[in-house]
Amino acid sequence: MKRKKPKFEGKLNLKKGDEVIVLAGKDKGKRGKVIQTIPEQGRIIVDGVNVVTRHQRPRSAGSRAMVKQQLGEMQMPMGIPLGKVMLVCPKCSKETRMSRVLTTDGDFARRCRKCGELVDDK
Repeated sequence: MKRKKPKFEGKLNLKKGDEVIVLAGKDKGKRGKVIQTIPEQGRIIVDGVNVVTRHQRPRSAGSRAMVKQQLGEMQMPMGIPLGKVMLVCPKCSKETRMSRVLTTDGDFARRCRKCGELVDDK
């Protein structure tokens, strides 16, 4: 019997478009932008990191979906757990943990712990 993975219950502090650095694994030290977040699994997809090869078989000529698809080997990025990446501050370009500060309009914003600048610009 196959067991279901537990649902991720933490908080997703990274957003699409953030630059991150990989802390562990085969791509340790690589930087890239977040393409997609997967909050239910606690994973993110980073451009050019954790790239795997998948194979696509050609479909029969009479199939209804005649859209052009890439056949053969395809390179695609897969998800990385949140604990293996860290945000890179856009101001000081160092990897940093985030702190949350209350802004004047009552919203929370992310702040770099190394340089003190706000990461979220509105």
